[in-house]
Amino acid sequence: MRRVTRVEVWGDPIAHSRSPELHLAAYRALGLDWAFDRRRVSPETFAHELSQTAARGLAVTFPLKDAAFGAAAWRDRRAQLTGVANTLYFGDPSGVRAHNTDVGGLAIALDEAGVGDAESVRLVGSGATTTSALVALSELGAARVEIAARRPERAAPILAVAERIGLSARAVALDDVSRPVDLTVATLPGGVELDPDLVRGLASTGGVLFDVAYSPWPSTLARGWRGDTHHGLGMLLHQAVLQVRIFCSGDADRELPDEPRVIRAMRDALG
Repeated sequence: MRRVTRVEVWGDPIAHSRSPELHLAAYRALGLDWAFDRRRVSPETFAHELSQTAARGLAVTFPLKDAAFGAAAWRDRRAQLTGVANTLYFGDPSGVRAHNTDVGGLAIALDEAGVGDAESVRLVGSGATTTSALVALSELGAARVEIAARRPERAAPILAVAERIGLSARAVALDDVSRPVDLTVATLPGGVELDPDLVRGLASTGGVLFDVAYSPWPSTLARGWRGDTHHGLGMLLHQAVLQVRIFCSGDADRELPDEPRVIRAMRDALG
């Protein structure tokens, strides 16, 4: 019996994930009869599930990105800088390879939205996605980054990454934003509600909003924003394109055959 090549997305919760739609559209466009499934996996069960998997690779989402990073024998530069991985590839004989495609996906999405040249940027949040966003902004050439968080002290590891890559950054409380910026990148999970006064304060000096959230949309920030807003489906799309490259060839930099057509198919799958 022919063995089906399988790829999976792991996380908890996982029912909301749109990765299967994106990946299956790509594999169909490439003429590959691959399967892509969701699997609910917690940090407590991750090691066991990893030891049992027969998948070619994994897309990894919350709350497993730290565990995925730790499980790898090799990590790309973006994973090394951020300390997290959202992609595991098992097709290399030297061992498990970890990538962070969130960084590249966000950088491409910001460029696509016309805000990739922003010099001053505010990041809203202090989690793993915030660190990935910081590295993406550094790659795009941002000069100054402000990290706005409920608890600014939790941004200390992100500030350490900023220092390591030579990017000027500071952390402030969500209710203590006053310096105008060109762009705000919100990295809060979808569905998080913010006090209307906080939203007004962030919007008054926030420039263009790029919110990595996409469901529900508009997000609490987008509903109260004064200027242009962009949702996170572009980031979701482009990080998935990089994942498909990895699962097909093991190399995030190797373009897919007729890649523009594959990307169109993936974009159509998002609706």
